[in-house]
Amino acid sequence: MNNIYNYTKQDLENYFLEIGETKFRAAQVFDWLYIKRVTSFDLMTNLKKDLIKYLKENFSMDTIKLVKKQSDVDVKKYLFELYDGNKIEAVLMNHDYGNSLCVSTEVGCNMGCRFCESGRLKKVRNLNAFELVLQILKVEEDIKERVSHVVLMGIGEPFDNYDNVMKFINIINDPKGINIGIRHITVSTCGIVPKIREFTKEKAGVNLAISLHAPTDDIRDKIMPINKAYKIADIMDAVRDYIAKTNRRVTFEYILLRGINDSEECAIKLANLLKGLNCYVNLIPYNETSHIEYKTSPKVTINRFYDILKEGNINVTIRREFGSKVSAACGQLRSEQISGKEN
Repeated sequence: MNNIYNYTKQDLENYFLEIGETKFRAAQVFDWLYIKRVTSFDLMTNLKKDLIKYLKENFSMDTIKLVKKQSDVDVKKYLFELYDGNKIEAVLMNHDYGNSLCVSTEVGCNMGCRFCESGRLKKVRNLNAFELVLQILKVEEDIKERVSHVVLMGIGEPFDNYDNVMKFINIINDPKGINIGIRHITVSTCGIVPKIREFTKEKAGVNLAISLHAPTDDIRDKIMPINKAYKIADIMDAVRDYIAKTNRRVTFEYILLRGINDSEECAIKLANLLKGLNCYVNLIPYNETSHIEYKTSPKVTINRFYDILKEGNINVTIRREFGSKVSAACGQLRSEQISGKEN
C-alpha cells in the first residue's frame, strides 16, 4: 500500500484528478498531514466520507519507530526502526539560528569512506521519500519545536538515491508541507560527478556541500574509494559549472584526520585548489570510534590548518564539536545496536 507521506502535493493533485476529484483535495490533505499533524484519515473532517474511505483503502499512514535516543548539550541523536526492521539515524543540532536536523538517505552506504562509521555497514536499500519526511516529523514530535534547517548528511550518499531525495526536498520545501526554506536545505555528496551535473540543471536553490576531505588524489584515493571513479579535477569542474550556472556558493566539508590530511602542506594545497571559488570550507574535528583507526587532530593542528586557509583568502569555519556524550560519529548508534553493544 502506498504511504501518503511519499507524495508531493503535485503528485496528489494529479492523483485526485485521475479519480475524478478536484486537485484542491491535495492542499486539504497536506494541511492535515503537515500543519495539523493528524495520524488518521478519519480525522480529516473536511473530506467527504467516501473519499476518506477511499484513502484508507489505498494509502497508509505508517510511520517509523523511535528505538533509542541519546542527548547531550545542544544535540540529540535518534535511532529509528523502519517498516522492514532496518534502522537509520537522525541527529538534531541546536544552533543559534535554529534546530538543524541531519537525516539519513539510505540504509547503509556503499561509498566505503575509510573514516566513516556508516560505511562499515554496506548499503541495504534506498530510503523512500516518506522515510526521509518522517524523520523530521518524528523529531518535531519529540522536541515539540520546529526543525528549521535540514542537512542530508546522515547515513548514505544522497546522490545515490537521487529521485527520492529530490521528492523529499519538494515535500519539505512546499509551503503547504513542512515549509522549510530552500536556502535552509543542504545536500552533501562525496562527489558523484554525473549527479552533481544533474543537480545543477535542477536549479533548485538548495545548498550543495562536497565532502572533499583531501586536497590531492593520492590522499583521497586512500580514504575515499569514490575518488577512483571521480577524481578531484572532475569534481572541481562540476563544482565550477554549478557555481557559474546557479550563482550559489558551495561548501567543502573537510574532516581532519591526524597525520593523514591535516598537515600544513595539505592546507596550502587545499587553499590553492579552492582559490577564487565562491565557496567556504567547513573544517570538522574527527569523531573517533572504537571500530576505526583514525584519530582526531590536535587543536593546535586544526587551528594552524584554519590559519593557513584564512591566509590564502579562503572562507573557512571550524565546526564546533557536538555530542561528546553520545555516539557522535554518523552511523555509530546504528552500528552499536546491530552489533548488540549498548552504551
